[in-house]
Formats: sequence, C-alpha cells, structure tokens
Amino acid sequence: QVQLVESGGGLVQAGDSLRLSCAASGRSLSTWAMGWFRQAPGKEREFVAGINFSGSSTSYLDSVKGRFTISRDNAKNTVYLQMSSLKPEDTAVYSCAAAIFRLRPVATEREYNYWGQGTQVTVSS
Repeated sequence: QVQLVESGGGLVQAGDSLRLSCAASGRSLSTWAMGWFRQAPGKEREFVAGINFSGSSTSYLDSVKGRFTISRDNAKNTVYLQMSSLKPEDTAVYSCAAAIFRLRPVATEREYNYWGQGTQVTVSS
C-alpha cells in the first residue's frame, strides 16, 4: 500500500517562502514521475510542477516558473516543492501525486495513480 504524506504548509505573508515535502511509504518512488497539484476554493485542481524519476527534468505551471522549484531525494523517498515570492493567488491545498507508469514529468491528472491528502498553503496580502 502506497501512502503519500505532505507537510510544510502554513500561513505566510506575500513574498515569503515555504518548502513542502511529500514523503512516500510502502514502495520506493525512485522509478516514478512525481507531481504537485493545487486546488483553490471554488476552482479546479491544477498542475503546479512535475519531476522525472531521476530529478533531471522538471515542468512547471507558467505562473509559478521562476518562483517554485520541485526536487526529489530518492534516498529519502521524498519529493519537495520550494516556493518563494509567494502571492495571495498561490493560496490552495497542495497535493503531491505519483505517476507510477511514467518516467518523465506529466501535467495530466489522469496519469497519476497515487495522491496525498494535501496540505494547506495560505498567503496573506
């Protein structure tokens, strides 16, 4: 049974930084593409960032490029999302997900097989 558990969310002010973590248990994520998604109140869930199995290739939502960085530590079975210069519009529940049949980063929800419960990020102005 695979479990993904996010941590690191919280309430911050605009311009601040946060680092989210996604720890996997049950299986190694070293051969999976991983991704971060977010869902704001009243909006559909959207892709934020993705990373390939080795960490050598990444993909980002245009609005977070240059501010967010996805990374992974396969030895720790953990994926990270470093968020800087946060804006109020970044407020959402952030979830990590695993695409176990994909090696490259993917932006499509249906490609992902396992999901975490999410962590709230709130950015005040």
